[in-house]
Amino acid sequence: MSSRVLVALRVEASQQDAFDVFVDDIGEWWRANPLFRTGARRPGRMHLARGRGGALTETTPDGEICEIGRVLHWEPPERLTLSWHQPDFPDGLTTEVDVHFERIGETITRVRVEHRGFHRVPADSAARHGFPDGPLQLRLAEWWRDLLGALARRCAERAG
Repeated sequence: MSSRVLVALRVEASQQDAFDVFVDDIGEWWRANPLFRTGARRPGRMHLARGRGGALTETTPDGEICEIGRVLHWEPPERLTLSWHQPDFPDGLTTEVDVHFERIGETITRVRVEHRGFHRVPADSAARHGFPDGPLQLRLAEWWRDLLGALARRCAERAG
């Protein structure tokens, strides 16, 4: 059995601008979530290196750099896919985040995030916080919805 979370939101930006804001401004719009920690104990600033193999990292206020994943697919401005490893995942376990940017109009883009693979996280893993698949996926979807809202606000700021 597989698991996935699918969240989409329209943003006021061209397809290229939405893609660029997602990648280049991730440190501005990303919001930490205590259930889905990405790095060290204290949240830091996210960075996504462009191109296949680029690292998704978080740098804490004291300079610690934590790698969360790598770019698996790089198809600007339509799509990027990231591997995803939280610090409370078992060693070697990753999930995937697939992000699509669909041009709806000249300045409207539908950003769709599919985060899949949480079924591979063992039931007793700290990453689940005691949640079975359904409630865990609901919390993950809520977080991605909040993140896409922050992305939309950042797109609006840049266009402003």
